[in-house]
Amino acid sequence: MAETAHLSPRYPIVDAHVDLAYNAVVLGRDLSLPIDVLRQTERLAEPADPKAGTPTVTLPALLKGRVAVVGGSLFVEPGKRSHPRPTATYHTPEEANAQAIQQLDTYRRLADEREDVALVDNGAALDRVLDSWGTDHPVLGIFVVMEGAEPILNPREITWWVERGLRGIALSWAAGTRYAGGNASPGPISDDGYALLDAMADHNLLLDISHLWEKAVHSALDRYPGPIVATHANPRAFVDSPRMLTDDLIRRVAEREGVVGVVACNSMLEPGWHPGQPRVPLMRMVEAIDHICQIVGHAEAAGIGSDLDGGFGLESIPAELSSAADLVLFEGLLRECGYSEEDIRGIVGGNWLRVMRHVLEAF
Repeated sequence: MAETAHLSPRYPIVDAHVDLAYNAVVLGRDLSLPIDVLRQTERLAEPADPKAGTPTVTLPALLKGRVAVVGGSLFVEPGKRSHPRPTATYHTPEEANAQAIQQLDTYRRLADEREDVALVDNGAALDRVLDSWGTDHPVLGIFVVMEGAEPILNPREITWWVERGLRGIALSWAAGTRYAGGNASPGPISDDGYALLDAMADHNLLLDISHLWEKAVHSALDRYPGPIVATHANPRAFVDSPRMLTDDLIRRVAEREGVVGVVACNSMLEPGWHPGQPRVPLMRMVEAIDHICQIVGHAEAAGIGSDLDGGFGLESIPAELSSAADLVLFEGLLRECGYSEEDIRGIVGGNWLRVMRHVLEAF
């Protein structure tokens, strides 16, 4: 893209949260298409979920944007019988389990069938992905994280998931799970939730606190010995909502050498923003990154967790972003703000790579 070429990006990007499998399986989007072709396809046919908005993520867009690794989520949505959704939802753990397995199989199939996609399930796989970015055939790595643990029928089956590539788990999504309360459904970590944390610790899995109810986050930080992050959560200093992280929680994550991934969603960056209003400037995301850096005193706890196409589309993301290809813009904006090359390398990808390597040491 002309507007990104002059930046001469130097570093591969890591985006810690993208709902690739949900978009492929539930929304029926062909992720192999160029982004403009996918958009044209959806203009000509009724989209599976009109509320999802105009798509911004495909595999070609990610590769064009120098995204070397994504946190590929497994996300299944709880259903409400009084408010049925046009797309697949679950009403029982068994339904959640079946839907998540279908998404996990999607990631595994992409890695099997495409030369430019690989599962990042051990350190050697991560090295191969990163090495490919010095060649003419870069590869997108997928580090699989479950967003909301309802698909795990009981903590004893963690090993089954791990053997198939799962490397991180969020106990809860917004609506909560039987393991813990979520940001829209207050509640503590349950006994099953603590058992799940213990099982996760046995495999050194990543614990994602992004949607976890605030009091439950503090309990998890006290209990869980392994790596802890927020793959996609913005500072509450920007938008006062339980979905966001307080400065205290950001500091606690940083004290555990974790990372907070800033989300490219206007309503999580600007108070009172809603669709139909002018899109906020991308610099607002950089300001959120800078806030994290300022309150912890260094740049090692900040990263990107865009959540692009995570229930919202082009209409709801910062103005300079047209697709995932434009994630390269962060490097130049951080440089303009005076960040050192070492810090820029860390924020756009290196900080997440550090955490991922920590997880993958067990494999």
